[in-house]
Amino acid sequence: MRIVGANVFDVQNGFVRREVCTDGELISFRSGDDAVVEADGCWLIPGLTDLHFHGCRGADFSDASPEGLAVMANYELSRGVTQICPAGMTLDRAALLAMCANARRHREEAAGGADLVGINLEGPFLSPEKKGAQNGAWLRDPDVELFRELQAASKGLVKLVSVAPERPGALDFIRRVGERVCVSIAHTTADYETALAAFRAGARQVTHLYNAMPPFGHREPGVVGAAFDTPACRVELICDGVHIHPSVVRATFRMFGPDRVILVSDTMRAAGMPDGDYTLGGQAVHVAGRRATLSDGTLAGSSTDLMACMATAVEMGVPLHHAVMAAAVNPARAIGIDSRVGSLEPGKRANLVVLDRDLAVRAVVFRGRTVSGDL
Repeated sequence: MRIVGANVFDVQNGFVRREVCTDGELISFRSGDDAVVEADGCWLIPGLTDLHFHGCRGADFSDASPEGLAVMANYELSRGVTQICPAGMTLDRAALLAMCANARRHREEAAGGADLVGINLEGPFLSPEKKGAQNGAWLRDPDVELFRELQAASKGLVKLVSVAPERPGALDFIRRVGERVCVSIAHTTADYETALAAFRAGARQVTHLYNAMPPFGHREPGVVGAAFDTPACRVELICDGVHIHPSVVRATFRMFGPDRVILVSDTMRAAGMPDGDYTLGGQAVHVAGRRATLSDGTLAGSSTDLMACMATAVEMGVPLHHAVMAAAVNPARAIGIDSRVGSLEPGKRANLVVLDRDLAVRAVVFRGRTVSGDL
């Protein structure tokens, strides 16, 4: 396939006018066939990677359902999210093990849809004071042995684990697992000094920046300030129009730079579904428009998929090139899959998304085949 006429995403140069060729499952210097696709005026970007989402289309990763995970993978692929790293909730040990084993089976059986490239353990090593929509009954101190059990059940699929660094044993946990997985600070009451100690111990990411943590104050900069002062740290941002004010989104991209921001959706099972009543981690959630809340009004994830979050970030004033960096390149780098996906370079997988001028998904190409839309 040879795609011509598009504005093509380039990591170094923004968008450029050039051809993109595919040969089988890979991007190549020459087309593997005679097919020519006219994409004049469209945007051509890499398939996105969502490192933090819980569910969609009525299914939730924590359900540990093979059918549900297949539904999730297929929906995400249809929305141009070609790599997924679904997130679990705070659950008991048996439920966490079942969730990890289900992900392992899905990958082993090549069950279809977006590539499952990892597991994100958002719980249970979090602060009860900042638990948000997590189930407080199952919160616990960081536990290396439990982590190893979950990693074994998944056959090494766990790529991210969230930790509140003020919990007993947290810094030792980070030192012991931080070289093997990305440790992310999350759901925490940590002050600047505690967060900085966590980064020095090996943490290198922050889960949904600003949410479920102390605010960024001029005398008490907290986790946000510590993350900024740690150049190797990346920060997740939910740009659904609900979790973070547009001014703060713009300021965050300026403050951290487009290389350090990771857009995530944090969707729960209501994504792609009508408004109504759902559940998240066993708790009742009401969804109205883009807002998902527990009965007490606490935000309970999102109903806006990553591609829509990326478009929303652009509506907020983030340059499209920076938004694509944050949704495609940076998450792939964060979990070490950027040698295969995340940019449009020869030799990488032909996972591409064609967007029209209004950033609506026109077509999704996955491993060199058009799987959604029309080219």
